[in-house]
Amino acid sequence: MHHEQFDKVATGTGFVAALDQSGGSTPKALALYGVGEDEYAGDDEMFDRIHEMRTRIITSPSFTGDRVLGAILFEDTMDRQIDGQDTADFLWSRKQVVPFLKVDKGLADMANGAQQMKPIGGLDDLLARAVDKGVFGTKMRSVIATADGRGVDAVVAQQFDIGAQIIAAGLVPIIEPEVDIHSTEKAAAEGLLKDAIVARLDALTDDQHVMLKLTIPDEDGFYSDVIADPRVLRVVALSGGYQREDACSKLSRNPGMIASFSRALTESLSAQQSPEEFDAALDEAIDGIYEASRT
Repeated sequence: MHHEQFDKVATGTGFVAALDQSGGSTPKALALYGVGEDEYAGDDEMFDRIHEMRTRIITSPSFTGDRVLGAILFEDTMDRQIDGQDTADFLWSRKQVVPFLKVDKGLADMANGAQQMKPIGGLDDLLARAVDKGVFGTKMRSVIATADGRGVDAVVAQQFDIGAQIIAAGLVPIIEPEVDIHSTEKAAAEGLLKDAIVARLDALTDDQHVMLKLTIPDEDGFYSDVIADPRVLRVVALSGGYQREDACSKLSRNPGMIASFSRALTESLSAQQSPEEFDAALDEAIDGIYEASRT
């Protein structure tokens, strides 16, 4: 199964759905979906509501492996079930969508214009559970706000160091050093980031594979040489706060880069929609993101 999933991620046409809002971002995601904070009490009920939303997306006839290559899950979602099957198993066996797991615990404080990840306690145990549940890869996010080489290098070093631990566990890490779309030094930060990424890629062996999740660059095609590196399974793009139409337009000008959108995927969905309205809205969103990912 792993080889089949590997080939699909490496060569398939489509995009990766980011369904991995965690504790901090879940209230906002639910609010955008039309579920206010007065409709649940405490974390347990909140996670019940977000799982209902994710289940509705994943079980929709619009959501299949024809256009969606993979889906990134939050740990709580991995531990839950859809139609009596573990979520990761349901995604692959029923939808032919490759499951990924978000493993980071959020961002540390800003230092040298960047935010590394907080320490990830119990990572080895989490990776073992993910492998056991049929997860293919992981995702972890850092943020770069300014063109400060010290901050950029620290972010990339941490990402690749933990990435090596993930590879050793038998999973493919999605390394996500996001450059803030509002940064006044975005292009310069992207230049530093690419140099740091290339240096770390060159230290990988031929049988070590990573994925990269990057902000859509200011310069079209900027990451084409990274996309061509045989150790890079795929380069996916985050929407970073761009509206879907804007994100898709920018993405379509970067050949070989595919989407891994979160808010831009779900922005038109609402808890109040009928099943027909929901499926139609999701179909339109998936189609737009799919088409932008085909270039």
